[in-house]
Amino acid sequence: MQRLNNALLAAMKWGGSTGFDKRYRALEPVIDRVFDLGAVQEASIELSWVPMLNAQKIESATRYTVSSCVSNFDSYDGQKFEVLPTVRRVGNGGVIAQTQLVRTDRSPVKLDYVMRQGRTGRHVVDVLTDSSISRVAVARSNFPALLARGGEPALAAGLKGEAVILSGRAA
Repeated sequence: MQRLNNALLAAMKWGGSTGFDKRYRALEPVIDRVFDLGAVQEASIELSWVPMLNAQKIESATRYTVSSCVSNFDSYDGQKFEVLPTVRRVGNGGVIAQTQLVRTDRSPVKLDYVMRQGRTGRHVVDVLTDSSISRVAVARSNFPALLARGGEPALAAGLKGEAVILSGRAA
């Protein structure tokens, strides 16, 4: 978690003085190492679509996830990350690593990372903001509508469009 927190903090410190693309390139390898984006995507869409996952879809999910992080962690005002010592166990052998973003003038933001054991160690499969808002649940509420409208191409296009919007570019 510390590697991810350090990368997010660096992106925040670069903020507006460094372009989106450079911050994206700095965060992408860290997010790719820390997250199991295939598992995130599987959990975010209906189970009937799981066998259809491929490298292109994982790349779309990666682009969306990294763009979201670059967009959300884009300014620095003395914040710091704290990894809390408590680790909660959840079903399927998972754990929740509790972290908070400590802000200088407001209350901390809780960022709980739901992690599961994978082939190469523990990886993040969901992020809970303030211990309750699941990124996977938010995606799960959006993805079925895209799939219903146009199947896999609509989902890929929707993720790509969101990444473009998050980057601050015109779609």
